[in-house]
Amino acid sequence: MNIHPIPAFSDNYIWLIEHQEEAVCVDPGEADAVIAYLKQHRLSLSQIWITHHHNDHTGGIAALKQAFPECTVYGNLDIPTADINVDEGAKLSFGGNTVEVWATPGHTGTHLGYVLHFSDGLHVFCGDTLFSAGCGRVFTGTAAQLFASLQRYKNLPDETLFYPAHEYTAANLRFAAHIEPDNAHIQTALEEARNIPTLPVNLARERNINPFLRTDRCEIAARVRTLSGINSEDEVEIFAAMRELKNHF
Repeated sequence: MNIHPIPAFSDNYIWLIEHQEEAVCVDPGEADAVIAYLKQHRLSLSQIWITHHHNDHTGGIAALKQAFPECTVYGNLDIPTADINVDEGAKLSFGGNTVEVWATPGHTGTHLGYVLHFSDGLHVFCGDTLFSAGCGRVFTGTAAQLFASLQRYKNLPDETLFYPAHEYTAANLRFAAHIEPDNAHIQTALEEARNIPTLPVNLARERNINPFLRTDRCEIAARVRTLSGINSEDEVEIFAAMRELKNHF
């Protein structure tokens, strides 16, 4: 099993999961680079997994289906081009490995995550829910939903690998340092992230550098209250205020 990123647009990653002569594509915002890679490596595209309906995650579906008509597209009800609608509890299979579909609303109200069980651990294709050192904006979901989705991911094993759909790490780390200026893990990660690919990322590292997974820490809550002006001890409200701070950072 090989997992390969294909850069797209200014900061997207289209993830390809390869097994023998077949491949799965996750969130193809465009098709040309994917088709070129598959042809170069003599791979057949058997499945497409869609996390949510935004065009930078779905724009390449039609062309990929034209190039690989036997391919099956999986997505939620918001994906009109999906061949099979999936939601929480659905199970897929690729290369003899189980893939769990998780409902992870927040960025959108119907966002999905795909949790691949492989011999070396879990590989999570999380779309725009979790980024390295950050999380997605709230569009058609709610901050409470996004918080709950991130908490669910946070409870996975330390060695779990996450494959976000965007390379936002350096910008996210600058905000993380603004929230936790004394966090040495963040400073080290920021030095490592300058102008180089940083994904995938493991959960143990995220627990140390991602402020949106650290809202239970008193010093972060105090910092958010100071910066935002809110007067709350509620962790979800702290999370929502920090997400709003990030929107304007």
